[in-house]
Amino acid sequence: MNEPINFAMTVEHLFAEVWSREAISDRDRRLLLIGLLVGQGLDEAVEVQLETALRTGDLSVEELRETVVFLTHYAGWARGARLNGQVEDLIDRVIMN
Repeated sequence: MNEPINFAMTVEHLFAEVWSREAISDRDRRLLLIGLLVGQGLDEAVEVQLETALRTGDLSVEELRETVVFLTHYAGWARGARLNGQVEDLIDRVIMN
């Protein structure tokens, strides 16, 4: 029974405390988070962060594509290829339509 409460408290802390700190921008946080999620192979969470980054203006189409190039060299070809597909699908869905 405590699991939903603990999750809610974690989420509240994350957004109320961690994301509201002023030392780095939301854009920088988003880039760090995308890199971490790609490195861990957490594709569903990557998709959420990519879409949020594009829709909020934290990252442009060009910046998303450059992120793919950069992370492919560090996370490996397979994860980079998956990330590229996610980014291009997102661009097609959000920008092209």
